[in-house]
Amino acid sequence: MNKNKIALRILLPLLLIIFHQNLSALNFHVTGREIGSEIKGEYNRALSFSAGLLAFAGVEINNLYNFKGGLFLGTAGGGLDIRTFIRGRAGPFFGKPFYAGLAYIYNGLPSFSVHEHTFLPFISYNGKRAGVSIGTGLRFTRFFGEAAVFESMFSVSAYFNFINNDKLLIGLGLGNFNDFYAGNFSSFTLSVNGLVRLNSRWAVSGEISILQSGSTAFAANFYGVSFQGGARFTW
Repeated sequence: MNKNKIALRILLPLLLIIFHQNLSALNFHVTGREIGSEIKGEYNRALSFSAGLLAFAGVEINNLYNFKGGLFLGTAGGGLDIRTFIRGRAGPFFGKPFYAGLAYIYNGLPSFSVHEHTFLPFISYNGKRAGVSIGTGLRFTRFFGEAAVFESMFSVSAYFNFINNDKLLIGLGLGNFNDFYAGNFSSFTLSVNGLVRLNSRWAVSGEISILQSGSTAFAANFYGVSFQGGARFTW
């Protein structure tokens, strides 16, 4: 039995137990909302330059359940690039910032007849200074209308914040998945991200990322760079 199947058998029962224990509270109250939009530009060795606009929104229930979704529309290789995600998360638990959740991610290049659907159960620790998320990506990829190719991937994402206060956040991120993308284990992305909080509701965000592939063969290959920036509103 490979590591991905072992991780999946551990994660899924844990997620079911956590959600079952907390769904007993039937009085739901909205305790937080967020919307945002960003412009993204990317250069990579496969499709050259690409760019697009993304938007996302989230809601928090009872300070315990968080639901978030987003849509990206852009161009890649001269064709349409579509990405979307839906994520549900519960936590914190045990008086610490521990969370558990499930994400669905879609990536599509209709002009190339390529469609990817990924289901990703995960657990995470999200502290103010540092955090890590670990899960198993269950990806189904379809090329030119053929039968879907299934892959099970170990997924991990971590961050460290050098500064995180009421006005400013600056940090580093490293991982092979994010809200809009779940890659193979060797497809790690290193990013520098920042957030300037203009007031209690408005913030300006930005991120620069270096994309690479081939790390599992001890030969990391430069794949591309990306930049995105925009604004978000919380209330």
